[in-house]
Amino acid sequence: QVQLVESGGGLVQAGGSLRLSCAASGRTFSSYAMGWFRQSPGKEREFVAAISYSGGSTNYAGSVKGRFTISRGNAKNTVTLQMNSLKPEDTAVYYCAAKLGGSGAYTREYDYWGQGTQVTVSS
Repeated sequence: QVQLVESGGGLVQAGGSLRLSCAASGRTFSSYAMGWFRQSPGKEREFVAAISYSGGSTNYAGSVKGRFTISRGNAKNTVTLQMNSLKPEDTAVYYCAAKLGGSGAYTREYDYWGQGTQVTVSS
């Protein structure tokens, strides 16, 4: 069982930066690949970024590649999403998720989810 708690969301102007954090409970955090997803009103939840259990492999949605960076600290059971050059279209609730095995880009692959944190980017 893994419990996930996101933090770091807020309101920022276009072009600004935010850093989201996800704190995970459980002693087997290093066995889980981690992902970030986001959901805007009226839209399906979409993939943002993922990182392997070791941290050695990452992948990103095309819309955020080059602007967002995912990282993890297995000693502290945390995963972070650094978001730079934010755009109004990045506005969404951002969710942290965990899965055993390799990292993935589909919501159905993930077993555990946080409650989400709101990110709002003003133009």
